[in-house]
Amino acid sequence: MLRNYFTIALRNFWKHKGFSALNLFGLTIGLTTCLLITLFVVSELGYDRFNANADRIVRVNAHFKIDGQDLNERLSPADLGPAMVRDYPQVTAFMRMHDQGPVKIRKGNEFLVEPRAVFADSTFFAFFTIHVLAGSPQSALTQPRSVVLSATAAAKYFPGQTAVGQTMLIGDTTPYKVTAVMEDMPALSHIHLDIIRSLSTQGDSREVNWVNNDYNTYLLLKPGVKNIDGLLAQATRKYADPALRKNANTSLDALEKKGDFYRYETIPLTRIHLHSQLAREAEPSGNITYVRIFMLTAILILLIACVNFMNLSTARSAGRSKEVGVRKVLGSGRGALVGQFLTESVILCVTATLLSVIATIFLLSWFNRLSGQHLSAGSLPWSWLAPALILGSVGIGLLAGSYPALVLSAFMPIQVLKGKLRAGFKGSWFRNVLVVFQFTTAIALIISTMVIYSQLSYIRHKRLGFNRDQVLILKNTGALGDHALTYKHIVQQIPGVQGATLGSSFPTSNEPEAEAIFKDAAMTQVMGPERWMVDPDYIPTLGMTLSRGRNFSAQMPSDSAAIIINETFVTQLGYKDPLKEKLYGTDNNGKNLAMPIIGVVKDFNTGSLRQPIPSMMFQMGYDNSKLAVHLSADHTEEVIRRMEAEFRSMPGTVGQPFQFTFMDEDFNNLYQTEVRMGQIFTVFTFLAVLVACLGLFGLITYAVEQRAKEISIRKVLGAGTGHLVTLLSRDFLGLVGVATLISFPLAWWGMHKWLEGFAYRTAISPWIFAGAALGAFGITLATIGYKAFRAAMTNPVKSLKVE
Repeated sequence: MLRNYFTIALRNFWKHKGFSALNLFGLTIGLTTCLLITLFVVSELGYDRFNANADRIVRVNAHFKIDGQDLNERLSPADLGPAMVRDYPQVTAFMRMHDQGPVKIRKGNEFLVEPRAVFADSTFFAFFTIHVLAGSPQSALTQPRSVVLSATAAAKYFPGQTAVGQTMLIGDTTPYKVTAVMEDMPALSHIHLDIIRSLSTQGDSREVNWVNNDYNTYLLLKPGVKNIDGLLAQATRKYADPALRKNANTSLDALEKKGDFYRYETIPLTRIHLHSQLAREAEPSGNITYVRIFMLTAILILLIACVNFMNLSTARSAGRSKEVGVRKVLGSGRGALVGQFLTESVILCVTATLLSVIATIFLLSWFNRLSGQHLSAGSLPWSWLAPALILGSVGIGLLAGSYPALVLSAFMPIQVLKGKLRAGFKGSWFRNVLVVFQFTTAIALIISTMVIYSQLSYIRHKRLGFNRDQVLILKNTGALGDHALTYKHIVQQIPGVQGATLGSSFPTSNEPEAEAIFKDAAMTQVMGPERWMVDPDYIPTLGMTLSRGRNFSAQMPSDSAAIIINETFVTQLGYKDPLKEKLYGTDNNGKNLAMPIIGVVKDFNTGSLRQPIPSMMFQMGYDNSKLAVHLSADHTEEVIRRMEAEFRSMPGTVGQPFQFTFMDEDFNNLYQTEVRMGQIFTVFTFLAVLVACLGLFGLITYAVEQRAKEISIRKVLGAGTGHLVTLLSRDFLGLVGVATLISFPLAWWGMHKWLEGFAYRTAISPWIFAGAALGAFGITLATIGYKAFRAAMTNPVKSLKVE
């Protein structure tokens, strides 16, 4: 019996090659899309799970609210980890990392910059399960001035040599001994490191000061312990409260009375990549919202493909109705007919699954570029993926083929053989529901894609309060030492340079520098603005605007104690005339310092637009970390070459890298996740619309077959082509209209929730909905128009001659 099913199925496929290919194509697209999204979701959910104790590791984040302003960072005091292990048996180990930014490493006669470098405790390998290729993971980081290299870094600095035991110069001239070489950290890790130096080298790692947050702290919990935030609160009251009283003239109770707080919170290691809401993670992270959206999208597209399968199969029903009638007359039961049609469905679905696997493997490199993943055919989880595909293809075949099988097998043989189909088959409410579902999904995806790109356009064109165009950031001016200021003055004289400024922080750098500042001379009212050291050229070079007061002046020595604040900070302070006020802090020697406010800069965005503008304070100083240069649009490359030549001519720059980026590129990098989401959404929306159109094509084909005699009679009685095309199209346009009305509120709600993740966002324009509706109707007309026109132009004799 089964062999007979297969034989008849193959004959039927071959007889209707075009229709079978169309059916197979739609199902393959749906399955390929679903498979790609599934791999993306599995990859995103798999971050940091390679670690042996991943379910017991948490990271500590600082979460402060000072005078109404939220400060949330992945930082903690140096003593937090030791104190938690010392005081609470629920915590079995700690590991700290200290990130001081990119480091310079001497290689021969040149310096190379390594951005992925940290100091770490000797327990690093107890937390991160990284295979050590050479050296001992237990002792590699125990001694001061020891360093562990990744395999890539070892091959880079010691090509063809054994790296362990070698000495390398890191920073200026500090020698470090290579004690181990580890494998490159897995792609699915929230951090990737190439240079790990022993934290025991850092003297302040033994500091006990709970108001100085400079370290990333990871804690290993005792088995069975899930949450220690309550213990962290106890430790904060024990250690941080005295420090706040001593250094900030406040206390936890005083902060709580004002509605503020000072606390530390944990986040599980496996949740950092997708669930961390911090604006400044070590690397661009994912977003659980996007994962959920893509999971839903995969399910919807797969359902659209299954719906198409049903529609396209029933579209062939009229052509096979006599076959069903003859087989029933010859004694075939309904069960045998259902088995026949389900077999055909499963064969098509299994074939589509095989084709989708091939297509997925072929498209992996393209999908990796699109999504930022690192998938390969060899790395796919075949152990569970292969059985899931087999079971899924059979299950989908049975599900998708169930409706056509039941409908076709229910035909009454006498009515079929007389040329009549079962009553009610012509206008199925169920089929109409499926079409509405298809286009509701497709239109909602179109609207979502348009809103995403509208928000990205808003980000690109929003006035940020500073000029990011044609601003070059030279990142290695620290190598110039005391000559950095001289180099800045030389650069300012280069034709094509409109301004230059030295500093450590710039609006697109995403590097916080918050500091405790006091509103009163008695230092009882603590504030927490970001404090940036800038020179007098900072504001004009970046195109910022002063709303009150004046800029710093190099000719006024008293400005070294003065400050400029932003409008948000003025509002937070509640000053009506801030130029008559002072703020208070401490200088580098710990002495109290009164800081008069000499200017107010208009608000500007710093970091990502997901976060509101923070309170800002500028203080005049010469930090030689970076140099920002505003270039004219003409001869940019020539100016950069001149800048590099001048850089090379400065003392101490032999072998130093001339490393730079443009500020607009740094700004765009803050939104990589959103850009990728938009690109992926565009592709999947196109595929969803394409698959839905295949379903429409199947339905119009079915409608034409069912109404062939009606169309011919109407033509004989004088109906024109336009009238017939309208007759065949209006039902489908009505269904698309219903889908449009349903999709509008669903899409608006979903996109409104997504936009709430941005502090600054675009409005959802009514034109987006109008455009999506026009697009949907246009696509519908384009899909059914050809078939309807062809049916209207058919010679009526062909349909009526058998009567």
